Amino acid sequence: MSLDPITMSVIQAGLQQVCDEMDMSFSRAAFSPVIAEANDRSDGIYAADDGSLIAQGAGGLPVFVGTMQYSTRTLIEMIAAGTVAAPQPDDIYIVNDPYLGGTHLMDVRFARPFYRNGEIFCWLSNTGHWPDTGGSVPGGFSASATAVEQEGLRLPPVRLFKQGELDREIYAIICSNIRVADQRIGDVKAQAAALLVGENRLNALLDRYGDDTVREAIAELRRRAALQMRRAIAEIPQGRYRASAWVDSDGVVNEPLEIALTVTRKGDDLLFDFAGSSAPCLGPMNSVRATTLSSVYLAMRHIFPDVPISAGAFAPLQVTGIEGTFLDAVYPRPVSGCAAEVSQRIAEAVFAALVPALPDRITAAPAGTSGNFALGGYDPARDRDFVMYQLSGGGYGGNADHDGLTNGCSTIGISKAPPVEIMEQAFPVLYHRYALREGSAGAGKHRGGFGLEYELELRRGTARASFVMDHGRFGPQGALGGADGAVNEVTVWQNGQSYQPEHLSKEQDVPLQAGDRVHVCTPGGGGYGNPFERDPQQVLQDVLLGRISVPHARSLYGVAISGTPPTIDDVETRNLRDGS
Repeated sequence: MSLDPITMSVIQAGLQQVCDEMDMSFSRAAFSPVIAEANDRSDGIYAADDGSLIAQGAGGLPVFVGTMQYSTRTLIEMIAAGTVAAPQPDDIYIVNDPYLGGTHLMDVRFARPFYRNGEIFCWLSNTGHWPDTGGSVPGGFSASATAVEQEGLRLPPVRLFKQGELDREIYAIICSNIRVADQRIGDVKAQAAALLVGENRLNALLDRYGDDTVREAIAELRRRAALQMRRAIAEIPQGRYRASAWVDSDGVVNEPLEIALTVTRKGDDLLFDFAGSSAPCLGPMNSVRATTLSSVYLAMRHIFPDVPISAGAFAPLQVTGIEGTFLDAVYPRPVSGCAAEVSQRIAEAVFAALVPALPDRITAAPAGTSGNFALGGYDPARDRDFVMYQLSGGGYGGNADHDGLTNGCSTIGISKAPPVEIMEQAFPVLYHRYALREGSAGAGKHRGGFGLEYELELRRGTARASFVMDHGRFGPQGALGGADGAVNEVTVWQNGQSYQPEHLSKEQDVPLQAGDRVHVCTPGGGGYGNPFERDPQQVLQDVLLGRISVPHARSLYGVAISGTPPTIDDVETRNLRDGS
């Protein structure tokens, strides 16, 4: 290698900075709260020849680390085959087809060829979650869809911008098939502008160091990423590790779906075999291949966060056994739950399989649901339609060092719930409660984090609610003797009467009138280790803070607490724990 370590490091940081600035520009310019506030988006740089990942923004969703690579690769292949028009400078392609390296239809990708000296040097690409892409229900999360057409408008790769100019005809087709179309132009322009920011910043980097030097650095960074991942894999003892994770139901058939996983270390590679997983399902909880692969990659990123993001880091990770299962959906299988829900069950299976091999690195299962809640209707005060999308956090799993994080973001990304003040300003809703969900953490030597509890009311007009969540039947798995976290719970209030959905945390087209409410309790994280080994003082602290009750302290942790103020009965606690 001819590059010195300092130059390598500066170029690596420079590529990362290009992506970070694209992320920041996208969020700041977007109109939709799900992008502007929740940061449900990602930006990256991809190789000109095969779309391989070069760099991705640190603030982007990790689940897109693989999917954007595959969608860019598919675009390049379709251009080479002549099935997609060849690019010109300043062109921007749009695509959301899940089967072409995507996720669900709401994740809309833009891709821009980046030219140097008349040739494509690389591709700049980003993904943003649009609040609506049409389909049978507002927001796209159709819990009982049986075909992808019911979920929304499916776009193959087409040039939305041609030499910098928006193609008004294509844009009109899109707007004619989605709700609140007049609000999309802000997100479209923000998404396109973020790529222009990336072009300007990348040009500056190349002007400073030269095209050949940056090319050499990119190749070396990819080689090093593969080497670092293989060194990380060497920490895993040789052998096979098995686990399962479960999806509550597919939203149509009320039976659980199994993700069966065997992880095998073979030399310095790691094989993930999903043979034995459930067959393709009728409802929207199928996962497309790109999302399944990306879910494995992001799980390994959680375990080995120091390995840099690059296509090289994926090379030692081999995924097999997904053919013929619900983890390899093909047209026309519905897939709205793949990116936000099934991906997190896949990561959970990876964690559960490898925690015995790497107990000091891996946590118990996190909440593992994005809490997808969509509300669409008419606001008479503003005389306009609206589509609101709400995601929510939950508890992280406990680990070898400490308790799990409370109300953390989902496993697949860093998206955060939009502030309730923003949501109340933008939509006709009122939040009656938004608080920690007490008692939801899985018990353990290090307990899980607590989930979230919120309740919102439709203030005026009429609306339809839909939600595609998970972990309503099975709580997040505990590890090494820890207890599972609390399950997801959803309650709908209509005309003063409450009910819970048949599929627990999945339902669609729920009619709401002014005064009706939806109450959601998200899962807590799984516990880590034997709960009777937890420090009694930590148990007492949770009781004093109202996080758990005195009876739960006794039954779950073997800690006897009594008196005013509450104190630990040391003798009875010893007797309880000795009798365990």
